[in-house]
Amino acid sequence: MSLALQNVTVLGSTGSIGTNTLDVIARHPDRYRVFALTASTQVDLLLAQCQAHRPQYAVMASQVHARELAAKVKDLGLAVTVLDGTRALCEVSADPQVDAVMASIVGAAGLEPALAAARAGKKLLLANKEALVVGGDWFMQAVRDGGATLLPIDSEHSAVFQSLPEDASTWSRRVEKILLTASGGPFRQRDPATLSRVTPEEACAHPNWVMGRKISVDSATMMNKALEVIEAHFLFGLEPSSIEVVIHPQSVIHSMVQYHDRSVVAQLGTPDMRVPIAYGLSWPERMASGASALDFSTLGALTFEKPDDLRFPGLKLAWEALAGPSGTTAVLNAANEVAVAAFLDRRLRFDQIHAVNHATLAALVPSKPGSLEDLLELDAQARALASTQVARSGG
Repeated sequence: MSLALQNVTVLGSTGSIGTNTLDVIARHPDRYRVFALTASTQVDLLLAQCQAHRPQYAVMASQVHARELAAKVKDLGLAVTVLDGTRALCEVSADPQVDAVMASIVGAAGLEPALAAARAGKKLLLANKEALVVGGDWFMQAVRDGGATLLPIDSEHSAVFQSLPEDASTWSRRVEKILLTASGGPFRQRDPATLSRVTPEEACAHPNWVMGRKISVDSATMMNKALEVIEAHFLFGLEPSSIEVVIHPQSVIHSMVQYHDRSVVAQLGTPDMRVPIAYGLSWPERMASGASALDFSTLGALTFEKPDDLRFPGLKLAWEALAGPSGTTAVLNAANEVAVAAFLDRRLRFDQIHAVNHATLAALVPSKPGSLEDLLELDAQARALASTQVARSGG
């Protein structure tokens, strides 16, 4: 069966998800064409991607980087229009020629272009969990109003989606709980008393996955799992009490769904992000991802553990934030972004990340956001408070 060529915008194309997306797309030139690529600061990598994939548009976050890229694009004679800023990100996400948008810009900065894609009714491949953590029900309403198709790309949420019944209207009555798996990161067995000495290099050394620095730190603190609990609540419409986290060090089972009859459906695979990316791009079909197959003859044992509250105190903030007023999850996300950035800059100890997040939640009780402007203002307030907490901590 011949399939129509789909135009794809890749938001955050120079990151781990973006580069893996381009790898999958390159394997299927008869099915996908790159329409636009975007990056924050990596001019040379984006230039190389423009050479390889020949998009119509390339977008940089700042005008300075866009000018640098435009000059290099001109020197190479590439027919690529270079743009800059948030407005351009939204334009290449909502363009009528675009069929699918990979939303993989890290952090709250990815909310506006993801929202633009949702309002334009695109096939939205969501790797930016913050869009849901910050936007919550408001973002999901925009998806419904725009008629967009929202497909999760995080390995855990993709696994849940693949393990759920096709008819979403039956989820609440058939599903007992979702079990999100976590590797436990590099400090799963480390003495909690030694976490104050953790360096950024140690925190970014994930045992199973290749990820960006911010996401790697979130994995080390398990704040990534706290954010994923919040994301799962909004994505799948289940109560927070129906979402559980279990540590699975081998990262073979990516998540599970337990039904009311107590049967459990799980999705397994190698720890390779090309699998959920290929599934999202080709949904409801499947296609080759380039990932290696599981070899069950050499797989060995699959083990599971309960998360340790002493080692991972930030995990419980997911349920606390979901129990708070609307907008509380946005406060948690903003605080965590500030705290992680401070740790990576060596201005905050690893064990102080949780303290900054907790203190910011306690200091800011949000009013219900009713617009994007409200969300951005709430995000700014939370960042200011978190920055104050970082300064008080003193590294």
